[in-house]
Amino acid sequence: MNSTRTNGISTIQEVSAGKPKAFGRTAVLLAASSLAVGPLALAGPAAFATPPVPVTTAETAEPSGVLHTLAVPAGGDPAVRALPRHTTPPFSLVGLTWDDPYAELGGTAEVRTRDSRTGAWSGWRALDTDARTPESGPEHAGPGLRAGTQPLWTGPSDGVQLRVSAKRGLPDGLRVDLVDPGDTEAPVPRTATVAPTAPGQPTITSRAGWGADESLVANPPTYTGDTEAVFVHHTAGSNDYTCAESASVIRGLFVYHVKSQGWNDIGYHFLVDKCGTLFEGRAGGVDKPVQGAHTYGFNTGTSSVSVLGDYNTATTTPVVRESVAKVAAWKLGLYGHDPSGTVTLTAGADNGKYKLGQKVVMNRISGHRDGYPTECPGSNLYADLPAIRTAATATTSPSGPSAPSTPPAPPAPPDTGETPAP
Repeated sequence: MNSTRTNGISTIQEVSAGKPKAFGRTAVLLAASSLAVGPLALAGPAAFATPPVPVTTAETAEPSGVLHTLAVPAGGDPAVRALPRHTTPPFSLVGLTWDDPYAELGGTAEVRTRDSRTGAWSGWRALDTDARTPESGPEHAGPGLRAGTQPLWTGPSDGVQLRVSAKRGLPDGLRVDLVDPGDTEAPVPRTATVAPTAPGQPTITSRAGWGADESLVANPPTYTGDTEAVFVHHTAGSNDYTCAESASVIRGLFVYHVKSQGWNDIGYHFLVDKCGTLFEGRAGGVDKPVQGAHTYGFNTGTSSVSVLGDYNTATTTPVVRESVAKVAAWKLGLYGHDPSGTVTLTAGADNGKYKLGQKVVMNRISGHRDGYPTECPGSNLYADLPAIRTAATATTSPSGPSAPSTPPAPPAPPDTGETPAP
């Protein structure tokens, strides 16, 4: 096995095709030279019988997580790629990324993973290919940006297999990204909540509560002037997580958005698990108009809340609907907006559903699919949006919490003498 190390990132190449070795957390974090990666068995055409694939490991401070990457080898057909079964370092979340941050996959991607506790391989599971680089702001352009699928929560795993195909050629630089978020069942300190900043603020588990490594956030947040709408999402992937694992799932998303896709921070403003716990997402102040990375074409002047799980297959619970309604009502109420009303938004990009500059009338509480061609937030959660709007309106009734008379102003940016990013 050969190992090279540059700027804290280790690339490991197994040089013999011997029996795969086990990976431990200590080895991953402290002794990269002890890792061994090799194919277990080939699947698919013989054209994919390539030499073992190098694994790159990007280390971050615990408990935020570790990113491992596997380059997907090229085959004879530019529209078909595969990664044979590989033993890997520990991970619990997987996604597929590629070099061009503005390119679409143009096809399908499926993965199988091996449960590190039982040794059993899962069936093939599709990766949601709807993720897009933000259309404006500092995350629209810059070094390190990559396009990618939505990540899939797998639970503790130590093996992966991939197949991907497209109608035409696939984008360059296909890479399997594996995130080990740290202790998957570490209890969330429920006292680690965001201090109330305005009347009616719901209980929100802070970034410290879910274990965000703030050293990964390189730049200050970008602020806009208003929050005109709230987009509801689901994270897709798996519903198999436990509520004790929710903080770990969010850490995995955070590491994937930052280390895999090159974003400054997690894309969503708020997240809700299936037990109804509400979490702070993107940094900058829960009561501030922070620009996110959640709905391509409509990231400016909007907020977002994403429910952990796949709500094409699962149904929501009353506590989930209540949490979504409360945070949406509170966030819109900061600016005096009726959560049952509508608003005219302007598309910031050609996104496959709307053209750049097109005026679109949307509900103040909308689904991701209302602004972008996607199945998100899943058919079941989307069908719940009318009831969520009704519940949100009830929380802002005269008997409920009142909105402040003036919306909160974003912090003044530091005077650097430079022109701010668009």
